[in-house]
Amino acid sequence: MATKKPKASPKTTKSKTTKPKTAAKTVTKPVSEASKTHMVEKEVITSGNGKSCFSGFFSRKYEEKESILTVFKNHKFYGALLGEVLGSMLITLFLFSLGLMGMASAANYSFLIVAVFIAIYSLSGACLNPIITVGMMASRRISVIRGVMYLIAEVLGAWIGWLIFNSFHLAGGETAYEIPKVATVGENQFWVFAMIELLGAITIAFFFARALKYKRSVFTFAATTTGGIVLAMLVGFVVSAAFIGVQNNFVYNPAAALMFQIFPSSGESFGEVFGGICQALSIYAFLPMIGGVVGFYLSDFMGKLSGEE
Repeated sequence: MATKKPKASPKTTKSKTTKPKTAAKTVTKPVSEASKTHMVEKEVITSGNGKSCFSGFFSRKYEEKESILTVFKNHKFYGALLGEVLGSMLITLFLFSLGLMGMASAANYSFLIVAVFIAIYSLSGACLNPIITVGMMASRRISVIRGVMYLIAEVLGAWIGWLIFNSFHLAGGETAYEIPKVATVGENQFWVFAMIELLGAITIAFFFARALKYKRSVFTFAATTTGGIVLAMLVGFVVSAAFIGVQNNFVYNPAAALMFQIFPSSGESFGEVFGGICQALSIYAFLPMIGGVVGFYLSDFMGKLSGEE
C-alpha cells in the first residue's frame, strides 16, 4: 500500500523592508498684498460649496407652474383676484381721504393700512399696488399671467373706490369737498416730481420685499410694509411742501393715480393735451413701476451679499 507523501510547506517569503519616504519639502512663497485681497474677495462672493452667492439670482421663486391654460382652473386664483379688487378699493378710498385731510395724516392712520394688509394677505399676498405687482413679476416671485391679472384687478378696485368716493361727493352737493387731485406739473418741474415718485416707489418695494422674509408672521409683514408706505409718504410730503411749495403731487400707486385728476382736460392743441397725458403717465405710472423693480432687485442683491437664504 503506497503511502502519501506529506505536502511541502509553502516557502516563506521574506518581507521586504520599505524605507520611509522622506516628506516633500514645502517651500512657502511670499504672498503679495494684492493676492491676499483677491483671495478675501473670492471667499466673500462664493459660498461654502464653491458656487457664487449670486447663483440662481434670476431663477423662478414661485413654486406652482402656472400658465394661461391652468391658472383659470384653480378656484383659489379667483379668490386672490377678488382680494386684490377689494384691497385696492380700500387703499384708494384711503388715499382719497388723505388727499382731503393732508398726506401727513398717513402716520396717524397707518393702523388702517396694517388692517387692510392683514385682511387681504391670506387671499392674494396683498400686492394691492402695481408697483409691487410689477416688482414681483420682474423678480420672478409670481408668474406673468398672475401678475397681469393682478394689475387688471388693482385698476378695477381703484375704479370702484373712485366711484364710491365720487358718489358721496355728488350726493353732498355744494357742501361736499372737491375731489382731490395732484398738483399741476409746472415748467422745469418734471424731473422733480418724477424723482419723488421714483424714490417713494423704490422705498415701498424694498420694504415689501424685506417684509416677505417675515411672511409667517402676518402682523410683522403688514407692519413692515406699512412702515415703508408711511415713510415714502412723509418724505414726499416734506420734500414737496417745504422745498417745492406744492402738495398732493405724489400718489405712489399707479392704479389709484389713474383715478385722480392727473390728466389735462383742455389745451391749446391736441399735441399739448397728448403731451400732458404722456407726462402724467410717466410720472405717476411708468417711473413708479420701474422703481418697484429696482426696489425688489435691491433687496435681493443685499440679501445675496449677506448670505441670506
